[in-house]
Amino acid sequence: MRGFGFAAAILASILFGVGGTFAQFLFQHRGVNIDWLVTMRLLFSGPALLLISAIGGKRIFDVWRTDALPLVIFGLLGMMPVQYTYMAAINASNTATATILQFTAPAMVALWLALAGRKRPGGREMAAIGLAMLGTFFLVTHGKLGALSISALALFWGLASAAAAAFNSIQPSNILKKHGAALVAGWGMVIGGVELSLFHAPWKVEGHWDATAGVFFAFILVMGTLAAFYLFNKALRMIGAQKTILLTCAEPLSAAVLAVWWLGVSFGPMDWLGSALILVTIVLLAKGETEEELAEKTT
Repeated sequence: MRGFGFAAAILASILFGVGGTFAQFLFQHRGVNIDWLVTMRLLFSGPALLLISAIGGKRIFDVWRTDALPLVIFGLLGMMPVQYTYMAAINASNTATATILQFTAPAMVALWLALAGRKRPGGREMAAIGLAMLGTFFLVTHGKLGALSISALALFWGLASAAAAAFNSIQPSNILKKHGAALVAGWGMVIGGVELSLFHAPWKVEGHWDATAGVFFAFILVMGTLAAFYLFNKALRMIGAQKTILLTCAEPLSAAVLAVWWLGVSFGPMDWLGSALILVTIVLLAKGETEEELAEKTT
């Protein structure tokens, strides 16, 4: 069972990364509209997750009686923005850069908790925040002050994606504990999908569609979103948050390798250095959480 948990975490991370790379292909080589793709991704995966929760015995409508407001806030300001900004960052740059920038989110959470006075930052947190900032600097400037190696729009969407992911790590924590990740995420996706539908109707399909585009689109919906999320939550339950979070480092690595090898994305030494520094922050913060949990158990 433990081995399956490790495999599930790694496979989920790879599926997320491959799904992002396929999205980049659809945006840049088939002219697929980003608003439409994100809307379809949310409207497909949300009901599917709710169905899985219902089959598993969850009372999927109870959350509306007890936690309607935080659920709506999560859907409108959490789930939809984190999905949209990530895809927008891919569209403005590439899946490798977008995914790495999104992985600065844990450092943002540590910084927010420190500024909000909820947790005094220790040496580990300060080191993680510093490494995230340094890694981002190398990734977006290649070490040259005053010059961006990516567009300003790509940097904006990448950091916005990280901020949205950080928000998602904090805001829904209470309802996640009460109702479970699949159910809360399912409703969040439904709410976010309906929100985006007001701006781009699902039936207004754009782009050049052929067999390749259809297969990639289906992969994004089924494997890159639904299956990946399901496996990720399986891993959380089987091996715990710390190990699962560490293994998610496979996501940006798989995205970077596939983007460079398949799509010909330019990813030089400074990009790899910046990526490595950002990924080290995940290790530092995950280990810090584990030490806190052990301390709590011994007190």
